[in-house]
Amino acid sequence: MAQFYSIGQLSKLTECKVPTIRWYEEKGLMPEAFRTEGNQRRYTERHLNILRFIRHSRALGFDLPAIEKLLRLNSGNYRDHIEADSIAREHLRDIRHKIRRLQAMEAELSEMVQGCHYEENHQCQILEVLSNHALCSGEHHHD
Repeated sequence: MAQFYSIGQLSKLTECKVPTIRWYEEKGLMPEAFRTEGNQRRYTERHLNILRFIRHSRALGFDLPAIEKLLRLNSGNYRDHIEADSIAREHLRDIRHKIRRLQAMEAELSEMVQGCHYEENHQCQILEVLSNHALCSGEHHHD
């Protein structure tokens, strides 16, 4: 006999909020649940697996268009591992770029904070640097 889940049970099993589950369903990321005679949604094991797939993909930072493609690629009908690999590699490049930008921002902020000494007649270096972009030491201008 098939296992059916209410939206609340699905929410608990996946740690996904109910409105988010409904939103994924409205956006077509998840197939619509069938409705009972009382109009309550009932989800299957397939829904549970798809929602876990989405949640794991989101946790890894994939955006919704990429997740849509990956879901399509993961369907029983179409498995193109080359395209999935390409999506993952592009996402990895983006993450590495963001890490470099964050490291540059960290270095600059650290330098600003370390250069700020709280003396009586002190002009705040943090405010000075933020007011004059030419004083920035980092390479991330206008990102």
